[in-house]
Amino acid sequence: MSLWTPGGEHPVDRGGSDTGGDAGGPQSRPAAGPAPAPLGQELSPEQQAEAEAMAAEMAEVREQLASVPAAVVVANHAMGLYELAAIHLSQQPKPNTAEARLAIDAFAALVDAVKGHLGPDEPVLNDALNQIRLAYVQLTTASPSGTAAEGEGT
Repeated sequence: MSLWTPGGEHPVDRGGSDTGGDAGGPQSRPAAGPAPAPLGQELSPEQQAEAEAMAAEMAEVREQLASVPAAVVVANHAMGLYELAAIHLSQQPKPNTAEARLAIDAFAALVDAVKGHLGPDEPVLNDALNQIRLAYVQLTTASPSGTAAEGEGT
């Protein structure tokens, strides 16, 4: 068995006693360390130091993210979909309603899928969803090329 990484394929010994698991069982997560050099290339001391600094920074970011409640992260991603829809609706000279509709539908699906689990952000997300849907309907019915059929699914 091998493991693919951006640095290439690497053989994996799943049966060894140093892996912390039995063959086919869960493996222990490797410690955060420098990124491996591409096969056939060695890193210079500067590149090695940069890779170690990047690995340490990534480990710190992962630790920070793990300390944030998942509901906050999900709400942040949902608002990203809201912003994406708003960007497409504000395109000039003509709104990109097809792309906006996809972002709105994804936003709605996310909010609906986690209903009751978003804590104090849930009412804000529901209001934002209603507002972006209303903006979509207003733009598609007001524009000469927009039709009511474009609003289906939002």
